[in-house]
Amino acid sequence: MDQELAILLLSTVSVGAVHTLVGPDHYVPFIALSRSRGWKLPKTVAITTLCAIGHILSAVILGVIAASVGGMLARLEIIESVRGNIAAWLLTAFGFAYCVWGIRSAIRNNKHSHFHDHGDGDPHAHEHAHRGGHSHVHAASNRKELTPWLLFIIFVFGPCEPLIPLIMYPAVEHSVFRTVLVTCAFGVATLATMLAVVVSSSFGLKKISRFPLFERYGNAAAGGLICSCGLAMTFLGL
Repeated sequence: MDQELAILLLSTVSVGAVHTLVGPDHYVPFIALSRSRGWKLPKTVAITTLCAIGHILSAVILGVIAASVGGMLARLEIIESVRGNIAAWLLTAFGFAYCVWGIRSAIRNNKHSHFHDHGDGDPHAHEHAHRGGHSHVHAASNRKELTPWLLFIIFVFGPCEPLIPLIMYPAVEHSVFRTVLVTCAFGVATLATMLAVVVSSSFGLKKISRFPLFERYGNAAAGGLICSCGLAMTFLGL
């Protein structure tokens, strides 16, 4: 491996890792939903990997098109900007809807007491929630199946701006090998960083999620965090 290629790959890996770390939208949704939905670690890893692949491939396709068609770079910047806005608002809307659903579920599942007097002069109380276990299980199951695909769609729209110039440099030199190598290095660095943050944070949240308050409002908190990520993308450019 020549020195120029080594420097290019090192830069690619560094940019991929930093780009992922400074963008909380790359990992916060998976961390929040993993705890609130009770996903097992293999499922969390699988969903994170799927979304990361969709996120990277969409940028790769646009980058290859831009490299193949002359004069596309300026237009590509506009396309990436539009994609970023769409992804940010989709993430915001998803988080807001999930937060509202979480608050509604927490209120409807709130246990409360009813007092009864059976005529024997000894009234007693019992606790219950208005939502029965049977209906709740089916509703939760449906949402668990839908949520990963919603995340995947959002991540496909999400721009991956640093990858474009990294692809353009070797592509301009007509080096297919270097273009593929740079793309793979960026993808591996991005995915590895996402998984490292998601897995380590998921283990750290286990102790916090044991509190009763978190159990009740966990879905609402997850939705609020995701919504905040979308707003940060829109107004802070993260």
